[in-house]
Amino acid sequence: MTIVFGPGGLGGVKEAVSNLERYYEMGIKACEIEFTYGVYIKENQAEEIKKAAERLGIKLSIHGHYWINLNSEDAKKIEQSKKRILDCCKIGHLLGVREIVFHPGFYGKKEKEETYQVIKKAMLELQEEIKKNKWKVVLCPETTGKVNVFGSVDEILRLVKDTKCSFTLDFAHLLARSNGKMSYEEMLKQFENLGFKEIHCHFSGIVYGDKGEKHHIMTPKAELVKLLNVLKKSKINFKIINESPDPVRDAAMSVKVWDGMNGK
Repeated sequence: MTIVFGPGGLGGVKEAVSNLERYYEMGIKACEIEFTYGVYIKENQAEEIKKAAERLGIKLSIHGHYWINLNSEDAKKIEQSKKRILDCCKIGHLLGVREIVFHPGFYGKKEKEETYQVIKKAMLELQEEIKKNKWKVVLCPETTGKVNVFGSVDEILRLVKDTKCSFTLDFAHLLARSNGKMSYEEMLKQFENLGFKEIHCHFSGIVYGDKGEKHHIMTPKAELVKLLNVLKKSKINFKIINESPDPVRDAAMSVKVWDGMNGK
C-alpha cells in the first residue's frame, strides 16, 4: 500500500506550475485544486498544468464550489449547483483530474430520507452527463463535519451504492460530526470494503462541539501519527489532502512523518 499527501490549494494559474515544482521538492505527490469560489482555470490553461503534474508525478483532484446545494427548496438553485459540479468535471477532465470533491447539500426543511432521495436523483443526472461527455472523472461527495449538513457515513455509503459514484473520506469531519466518539478504525472500516483500490481522503486539525465542526486548525502531529498507524494496516492506497490553515506546510510535515514511520 502507498500513502501520498498534498495540500488543498494550487494557487493562481500564473504560479501553478512553479507551485507544483515546489511541492515536488517537498515530497508532495498530490494536490487538490480549490474551485471553492469558482472555476478559475480556463480550458486553454489546463494542458500546461496537466503536463506539469504528470511530469512531476503529482495527482490532481478538484474541490467544487462552497455554494453547492443539491437539496435546495429552489429548483433553479439545484440546477445551478449541478452546473457548477459539471463545470468542475469539464475542466477536471482537461486537467487530467480524477476526483471531483464537493459537499452535496443541506437538509433544510426536509426530513433526512427525503433529502437523500432528492440528492440521489441529482447525482444520477450528473452521472449521466459525465458519461455522455466521456469525461474521465468521478464524483466524490464528501463526508461532512456538521450535524445539520448532508454527508454522514451512512448517507455517503448509500450514494456510492445507489449511484455508483466514488467518495471523499474526511477523517477530521467525521471526528467532528461524532463529537470525537468515532475512532479512525471505525471510519476506515466503513469504507475499506467497498472494493476501491485507492481512497481519496481529507485530514487536518479540527475544532468541534455538540453540533460538529467549528473550524480547521493546524494538524497536530500526534493526531496524524494516530491516523497513519490505522491506515498502514490496510491494503488500500490512500491520497490524503490537508485542509489546515497552512495546508502546504502540513502536507510537507505529513510526508516527513510518514517517511519517518517507514525508516526513510
